[in-house]
Amino acid sequence: MGKQTVAEQFVDILARAGVRRLYGVVGDSLNPVVDAIRRNSAVDWIQVRHEESAAFAAGAEAQLTGKLAACAGSCGPGNLHLINGLYDAHRSMAPVLALASHIPSSEIGTGYFQETHPDQLFRECSHYSELISSPQQMPRVLQTAIQHAVGRRGVSVVSLPGDIAARPAPERAEEHALVTSRPTVRPGDDEIDALARMVDEAGRVTLFCGSGTAGAHAEVMAFAERVKAPVGHALRGKEHIQYDNPYDVGMSGLLGYGAAYEATNECDLLILLGTDFPYNAFLPDDVRTVQVDVRPEHLGRRSKLDLAVWGDVRETLRCLTPKVRPKTDRRFLDRMLKKHAEALEGVVKAYTRKVEKHIPVHPEYVASILDEEAAEDAVFTVDTGMCNVWAARYLTPNGRRRVIGSFTHGSMANALPQAIGAQFLDRRRQVISMSGDGGFTMLMGDFLTLVQYDLPVKVILFNNSSLGMVELEMLVSGLPAYGTGNHNPNFAQLARAAGAYAERVEKPKHLRSALRTALHHKGPALVDIVTDPNALSIPPKIRAEMVTGFALSASKMVLDGGVGRMVQMARSNLRNVPRP
Repeated sequence: MGKQTVAEQFVDILARAGVRRLYGVVGDSLNPVVDAIRRNSAVDWIQVRHEESAAFAAGAEAQLTGKLAACAGSCGPGNLHLINGLYDAHRSMAPVLALASHIPSSEIGTGYFQETHPDQLFRECSHYSELISSPQQMPRVLQTAIQHAVGRRGVSVVSLPGDIAARPAPERAEEHALVTSRPTVRPGDDEIDALARMVDEAGRVTLFCGSGTAGAHAEVMAFAERVKAPVGHALRGKEHIQYDNPYDVGMSGLLGYGAAYEATNECDLLILLGTDFPYNAFLPDDVRTVQVDVRPEHLGRRSKLDLAVWGDVRETLRCLTPKVRPKTDRRFLDRMLKKHAEALEGVVKAYTRKVEKHIPVHPEYVASILDEEAAEDAVFTVDTGMCNVWAARYLTPNGRRRVIGSFTHGSMANALPQAIGAQFLDRRRQVISMSGDGGFTMLMGDFLTLVQYDLPVKVILFNNSSLGMVELEMLVSGLPAYGTGNHNPNFAQLARAAGAYAERVEKPKHLRSALRTALHHKGPALVDIVTDPNALSIPPKIRAEMVTGFALSASKMVLDGGVGRMVQMARSNLRNVPRP
């Protein structure tokens, strides 16, 4: 048996850290590592068509499991293509290790062919980014990178010149213990006691929940019941907190609905649970506010806090709930539940009239039917833009479904490559990419990855031949839509030519059967649905001071629009309101 190379040692360490796949595109400086994977049964090389897709796929895998995932790019342009997907993973707090292969070590600093400085380039989108310059350095650098990614929940980047990867590993290399999971973080007693006093003093308490409530659903519900608090959520908190929630008052923010805005602005005490909600225009500036977050750097960076609590949401509530006095006055909670139901009743009618006859097809109708036909444990990956609106309003969470998107970084083209990572985790689980035509065509080459690996991802294409959210941004700013139109082909024909199952839907009467057939198809499938380009989710009032982008920070308004099955949930929750 020959002496182990640095590349082989690198792959062995990844395998010990729990990495099972390395997504990337092969290239000369990366060849020693790819060849080491070829000879190592513990790790698979996943060939994608664009390195950006590799980073998105790894990020999705890490978000779904909470465990380390990995991607790689060859020197110069190869690893530069990773950067957008790595930004998304880092801002989504997904533990991802990126291998940025590098030019020959003797040529660094000479302007060599394809020379960049990846150890510097990736610093802003990582917790750790370092260059390996000798075989002896590699094990400790890789171990440190892994522990940064796992421990701080984000990206680490290791830059490895190809010639060093091919060298022999040092004799008797130390086998380091690896950190592959995170501890829980409990606040101090003083913070718990201070928060308990604030809750006891407040007559009206509202909870506003983000992705940090993952795994804390039972604790949030128990606390809400104890203090009779309405529970609102941000987009990333929806999948974790909205289901089985008799205190639900909807979502705040630009894509929001229901009474979440009123509940957060009309309370005496607002408790932000595991959310780094960026749109402070929707948060009150005259209400006592507490924030609970496991990332201390998130505390108070969006709004002024009366108390900052550093800790896991679940552990914090486990400590807090027994210490607060139970409240018996439900008047504030019941009023918010009624407002929430009335708000949803008022908007749901907008997209229930003649939708089964409307041509082009209403995208709201597509999302509603998709929600009904999808599996109870489906994973949805959602393109940025109008697909975010339809997912926020029409996908019904149940504690088993997952919804992944570029919700913090806001990149186009995320849905398809994220679906690749999600499907490799479990080929038996239904994975649905809710793609817009703009995002899909940006990384359309990786539809071929689905076919190459026979991944049963279902691409549901909302094809309105435009960049719909950009048109909305222009409209809000008083600008005519310009440069937003797409001249699209028949995507179903393209998908069939690639070897996948595909259908094109132009009439709503064909929609349900097309979705049902595609969702039950054994391999990759695409449904190209021609949707109404005029179905923009527009604020109820448009004022001159509104600005472009998701924030619309001066408006303090939520969008008007349909809400799918959420109106039934709101009606159900009204049963908890005592009758006079």
